[in-house]
Amino acid sequence: MQRWSGFNLVMLAMLSLLLSTAVRATAVRAPTIPAIDPLTGPRAALNKNWIGLRSLPVDTPILVMAGHADSQAMAGAGTPGEAVALLGAAPMDPLIRDELHWNLLTAERVVALGRQRGLNIRLYVPPLRTIADADDPRTNWSVGKAFVQGGGYALEIHFDAYGPDGYGSGLIPPLRQPFSRLDESFAAAFGAYPANFRNGLGAPRRGIAILEIGKLEGTLEAALRNPASRDAALNAIATRVVQAVEAGLGSTASGLDRLLSPRPDGAGIVP
Repeated sequence: MQRWSGFNLVMLAMLSLLLSTAVRATAVRAPTIPAIDPLTGPRAALNKNWIGLRSLPVDTPILVMAGHADSQAMAGAGTPGEAVALLGAAPMDPLIRDELHWNLLTAERVVALGRQRGLNIRLYVPPLRTIADADDPRTNWSVGKAFVQGGGYALEIHFDAYGPDGYGSGLIPPLRQPFSRLDESFAAAFGAYPANFRNGLGAPRRGIAILEIGKLEGTLEAALRNPASRDAALNAIATRVVQAVEAGLGSTASGLDRLLSPRPDGAGIVP
């Protein structure tokens, strides 16, 4: 018995060594996603406490909206950005915050590219820049909520605050339904916020996903403001968003696995 016990212990030790070697080899081969993207900057360093498992039909309609498009000149107008707030730059548009300016251009670029690639995707822009009543049927929140109730997926584009007030890029997932593979796909491409971020924001509580592209500062803001790099920066961002939609809806062969591979988005386009 002692001989067999010793033999078994030796075999167990060998098996443990083989398993640990295999785990280390897998870890070496596993794709890594940088904490700081060359274009969009840092990802939100917050705990992702959700998993998106619910599959969506490949033809799910997608509604894209620009965050703060209906809340100018009031609380919640969005960030002015580091360039305006700290560096003395003039606003991109004197009538609106710089965040809304870039939210609009990014949302438009995402929808244009998505349509080119055959997605069922559309844009909503409120008719007024200031709508005090959050439940007014013309607000992003009201239109997005109705769209989700009709079976679609609503996405609001944002740029995060500069400096210590901002967290970085990532998806704040919608809360009215079980988390989906499309939510997971955006998280793979941009990072993720916890589901209960700030105890549940107005848009997620209405079923609308919030996608923070990045903090409106530094390299990202400079690439957007510089006319020589603006188109390339917007195209890089829009391409990443559209690819996330395609992977999350299963309309590409490699799906989410492709998004998890290292990828120098924005590399070479930043001055």
